Amino acid sequence: MFKNVVCVQCPIGCKIKVELTEDGHIKSITGNRCPRGVEYAKDEIKDPKRVVPTSIRVLNGELPLASVKTDKPIPKRFIPELMKIVREIKVEAPVKAGDVVLRNLFGTGANLVVTRTVRRLEDGSKEIQKDSIGGSNG
Repeated sequence: MFKNVVCVQCPIGCKIKVELTEDGHIKSITGNRCPRGVEYAKDEIKDPKRVVPTSIRVLNGELPLASVKTDKPIPKRFIPELMKIVREIKVEAPVKAGDVVLRNLFGTGANLVVTRTVRRLEDGSKEIQKDSIGGSNG
């Protein structure tokens, strides 16, 4: 049996063909232009990993959400559980790009990190923004 993998370790995007034995073990890997492609293909067959970008809720912030992502790829099998956890997270503004929200996700060493700063909403600034958006009345 063969599996096709497109390597994403560099912009070349090698089309790698992985031949598997009947019991699912790797027999051969071809099509890679560098050793990183071999390692990527092995990981894709054994335990595929992804960087996960998403958003978390921000309380009392200028924006209702802050973008976050894992700072390393995590195994795909953990993504549904991570998303359940993320849906429940609420952080108080301000949050800064680089702040760690969750550490060592599922024992992988990856962290969930804020990628967009959200400042704290100043008192009354919502009303000021509302009044200034539509122009003058009257």
